[in-house]
Amino acid sequence: MELAMAAEELKTVVNRLRRAQGQIAGVIKMIEEGRDCEEVVTQLAAASRALDKAGFAVIATGLQRCLTENPDGDPAAALDREQMRARLEKLFLSLA
Repeated sequence: MELAMAAEELKTVVNRLRRAQGQIAGVIKMIEEGRDCEEVVTQLAAASRALDKAGFAVIATGLQRCLTENPDGDPAAALDREQMRARLEKLFLSLA
């Protein structure tokens, strides 16, 4: 499944990934400075949520493409849709 995203969707995902990247850099610095454990874990959780949101946005785009392609009743298309559904389910579960 190739990643084809509209410019606005792509911008949103990239922004979320950059936010996570900054949060992870901050966590590394906090650990190196010996900061409070609770503060470190809070920042790790924020970075994890940012990564999850980016991942879900990518998967949702794939799901949208899957649902809009092959709309005819062709059995081969139905098989393709079933395979795509299984792949998307696996991707969702990988983020759980």
